[in-house]
Amino acid sequence: MTDNNGNPEVPGQSPDDVDKASDESSEWQDINDTPSIIDFVTLGMFIIGKCPGTTIRHRLSTPSDEIEYPPPRPPSTNVLGGAGSYSALGARLFSPAPDLSRTVGWIVDQGPDFPQAITDLITGWSTSAVFRHDPTRLTTRGWNGYVGSSERREFKYTTPKKRLTAADLAGTPLLKAKAVHMVCSPNRCKELVEEIITLRKREARLAAAAAVASNKNNNKNDNDDDCDDVDDDTNDPNAYTRPLIIWEPVPDLCTPFELLNCTNALPLVDICSPNHAELAGFMGTDGLDPETGEISVEQVERNCEQLLASMPLTTYTLVVRAGEKGCYVAKNGGRRRRKQPPMKRGNKKKKMKVGLDARNFHGGLQHDTDMMSLFVGLLQDMEDRNNEDDPFGRFDVEEGTEVDSGIERWLPAYHTDATKVVDPTGGGNTFLGGLAVALARGKSIEEACAWGSVAASFAIEQVGVPELGMDEEGRETWNGERVEERLSGYMERVGLL
Repeated sequence: MTDNNGNPEVPGQSPDDVDKASDESSEWQDINDTPSIIDFVTLGMFIIGKCPGTTIRHRLSTPSDEIEYPPPRPPSTNVLGGAGSYSALGARLFSPAPDLSRTVGWIVDQGPDFPQAITDLITGWSTSAVFRHDPTRLTTRGWNGYVGSSERREFKYTTPKKRLTAADLAGTPLLKAKAVHMVCSPNRCKELVEEIITLRKREARLAAAAAVASNKNNNKNDNDDDCDDVDDDTNDPNAYTRPLIIWEPVPDLCTPFELLNCTNALPLVDICSPNHAELAGFMGTDGLDPETGEISVEQVERNCEQLLASMPLTTYTLVVRAGEKGCYVAKNGGRRRRKQPPMKRGNKKKKMKVGLDARNFHGGLQHDTDMMSLFVGLLQDMEDRNNEDDPFGRFDVEEGTEVDSGIERWLPAYHTDATKVVDPTGGGNTFLGGLAVALARGKSIEEACAWGSVAASFAIEQVGVPELGMDEEGRETWNGERVEERLSGYMERVGLL
């Protein structure tokens, strides 16, 4: 399917969406010139509002920025918040100005009520933030408060929210980011990934065509008789690269009814990162120890094993954020594809089908899957395993096949002293920003989780975001401490150095 200009249509997007996005982009204001290389971009929303001024002992699954307490706890107003803001913070912590800070991209939608103090704060981070001014709508704001005698925490938007789409990245360097963070439902995740890939491929083809045309013109100017031999290298693998996709499931749709959609989204993403409660929600549990009421590490491990066991043909990675317990990395093992022998001369390689259907072929439940039988079988299989050296049968394969043994590892939270945690709001989003930028820069998943843990530690030490400063040697500090030093200490502590 193509549009009127011969370009491929983006699924779920009207033909005018990209043109509209391009028209709006002329009104966007980059904080400074955006670099050609972007390591990280988030499709999380930007929100402002109120936060409390006192210590919090409750954990949020959805970050907000307007939190109200029963008296006498006073609130604070106009605090930077939202998944977009906190994930950008996580990436920015490991991206000192002036160079690396520009590799962090995000979109800030501003209404006429947008506080100048927050504009100044974002500007001070020196990221590739893109401001979009819209005088016709208010800035997205949220409210987080305690309801009832049990002080149950609830969240709601107080102004209409503005959700970001792939088209919002079109025509900007942000579309070519190495890592893309998104917070959405499983079905929305599939749509966004397909839209992003389609747009990236289109821009790559257009860039290749423009380069060919430029070469031909140059050759003509040089009276090159061989100009017709210029290779139209539109299939150059360097022209299109697939981004790393970091998917954070939206809490409201982490239910057993969405488990099928979740398994079909997993083949499309590089990292799926629910928190312990969201993972448990997919499995129909609460993720808590029934005796203590604390986060159950056993449930986290069991839920990960059950989910990954339903996807046996390809390797997937889950990173479960579990509050004070730290994070759990679960990557299922599997047989890696064996090297294919050279094709015989004259045999044409069959073109592989691309898109969602092709990737779902490698994993994902089907609509007729009997989930109860699946889980019962998984639990029975766990009880029947007697081979302690090879409980999963990973090495019972034909000779010459390479086997990935997978990863099952807990990494502790950075802060072990609860008094250091002032407000956990946004800690999970900040974790994923640090993790994503680490992966974009070639770090392993375990080291990336260490980056995420350290990033989250800065986010939860105060209400709102940490304070950026400089030490006596002119090096960046956050809350008076250098990120590199905190990371080094943590990695040594967990045995990654």
